[in-house]
Amino acid sequence: MTTRRSFLRGASSLAFSNLFSPAKAADPNQTGVDTMHPDLILHNGRVTTLDRANPNATAVAIKDGLFQEVGSDSEIMALAGSGTKIVDLKGKRVLPGLIDNHTHVVRGGLNFNMELRWDGVRSLADAMDMLMRQVAITRAPQWVRVVGGFTEHQFAEKRLPTIEEINAVAPDTPVFLLHLYDRALLNGAALRAVGYSRDTPNPPSGEITRDANGNPTGLLLAKPNAGILYSTLAKGPKLPVDYQVNSTRHFMRELNRLGVTGVIDAGGGFQNYPDDYEVIQKLSDENQMTVRLAYNLFTQKPKEEKQDFLNWTQSVKYKQGNDYFRQNGAGEMLVFSAADFEDFRQPRPDMPPEMEGELEDVVPFLPRTAGRGVCMPPMTKRSPAPSTCSRK
Repeated sequence: MTTRRSFLRGASSLAFSNLFSPAKAADPNQTGVDTMHPDLILHNGRVTTLDRANPNATAVAIKDGLFQEVGSDSEIMALAGSGTKIVDLKGKRVLPGLIDNHTHVVRGGLNFNMELRWDGVRSLADAMDMLMRQVAITRAPQWVRVVGGFTEHQFAEKRLPTIEEINAVAPDTPVFLLHLYDRALLNGAALRAVGYSRDTPNPPSGEITRDANGNPTGLLLAKPNAGILYSTLAKGPKLPVDYQVNSTRHFMRELNRLGVTGVIDAGGGFQNYPDDYEVIQKLSDENQMTVRLAYNLFTQKPKEEKQDFLNWTQSVKYKQGNDYFRQNGAGEMLVFSAADFEDFRQPRPDMPPEMEGELEDVVPFLPRTAGRGVCMPPMTKRSPAPSTCSRK
């Protein structure tokens, strides 16, 4: 019996065995043989081919961005020409570039240089020491931001810091600490910076926790939507544009360090097109992209989602761009009533009854014909007119 897993394993082995075939000497008498030298040779490495007959190799030759030959060091080095770049891998593993199909590089890159990362920190004591040192070098009016990438379960203490502990190391510098998609901790300086007081109402699907006197404690809860967390973070000061450029380049380099060479950017709240895309567009125009990025546009206005998408179709078309920066359609959210709820610590909410009608208003406007023009609504329960598509 063929299972889905065994089928995929066999299919991937076939694909890779074709890609990573052992090196063969070129026959100069064979018509059509490409005798040009490779652009790049990687040698003295470890390459897994997924070819059972030849499962391992130590070198690869690349020409015009494609694998030309794969084999031993001696086989591949014999193909080198005077213009071939040769890289000694020093015994390291060669991996294909990874593709992350749900990221927020455009938005995250604008702020990456302002973030303190607790990824992999083993104790809360060490994390708080990092926070104290970051506070010491953060100039007003900037905040110290710890935006995800950690959980209290990674700490030996198995807990988050208290707000009192954060206030002790940062009495005057705003600190915003985001934990997963369920909560954020703000110190007193951050509460003052965002203006939360006893008179501030709870936003929809979120809670500002309060003490016995009704004053905010600094703990924000997503119940169940993380909008309160994002909207609060968006109140922080932005970097100057040239710093945003540098920050985005650092973010992409960090992805490269982790082996990521391609991403789909899902858009996000508080990320308007084209204003918040000017930095990534600048990097694309100047050929400074180090990841291939396909970006989705994310509606910004509840109950005005269709107008958002219609406005965008006047200035950007599906697949507009190049291999390193390209428009990828709409996402991750089409209407606010159909938003995903990231806080899995809360019970799954019932979707609102208006969701289907709002989706029927928006979805038919999204398809495009050959990347040009906008398709008008097809027949639906709410829109009986036949589908029409206009071309420009």
